[in-house]
Amino acid sequence: MLRVSRIVALSGSSLLAHASSSSSSLVKRSQSFTTLSVPPNLENPQEKAIPGEFVKWGSLGFFRTSRFASGFTPLEPKPLDSIMDMDRAKDRSAEDLSSIWDDYHLGRGHIGASMKANLYHLLEQRAAGCQYFVIPLWRGTGYTTMFVQVQMPHILFTGLEDYKARGTQASPYYTITYYKEFAETKDLVLIRGDVVFTSNLSDSEAKWLLETTQSFYLNDVRYKLVERFNKETRDFEFNDVLRALDMPIL
Repeated sequence: MLRVSRIVALSGSSLLAHASSSSSSLVKRSQSFTTLSVPPNLENPQEKAIPGEFVKWGSLGFFRTSRFASGFTPLEPKPLDSIMDMDRAKDRSAEDLSSIWDDYHLGRGHIGASMKANLYHLLEQRAAGCQYFVIPLWRGTGYTTMFVQVQMPHILFTGLEDYKARGTQASPYYTITYYKEFAETKDLVLIRGDVVFTSNLSDSEAKWLLETTQSFYLNDVRYKLVERFNKETRDFEFNDVLRALDMPIL
């Protein structure tokens, strides 16, 4: 990501304001994830099926009452204009906004990133018919399997084992929100990730999950695995995902 000069960074920081805990600063929405079914016989490294009823996730668009992420707290939608001064942002270049956005989220328990509008539209198009996937997160001598739900403009992650153990009571570990306000005018989509449980997921792991999930939807070869997981379940092999990520097959 391009970096701008210290002068630009300093002046740009005033574009962004950390969200107030006051509900008056938020745009209220009723958007939520519905309970979605997952095809039955989806193979994973340890079992041959994932329960048929997926988690009902609740409201999205993370907002926290504390400066740093510190575990699950009530969530409310967080519109972009509650984070950024939209009028002042209109005069900024896409490069400036990307840099400012990224810097703003450093050290806050959140992830900041951006992408070109055409890549977002491809991600959105491919996710419409393939909403689920599984991604191994390598930790030391083994991996934890993360279950992914892509329902644009959001992506949610939870541990597969946690879901199987807790069912609909399982909470997302991590969510991603895409902001399209500058897609047409600046060819820019801003991305914000919120780690719900920092005890289950570090910032560096969250960043890797964002980049890796996007790669499976945007790379033509990797996307074939996503399609197989959603549309040709019986032919899906988790080991193919491990090979794609150059991870050892345990």
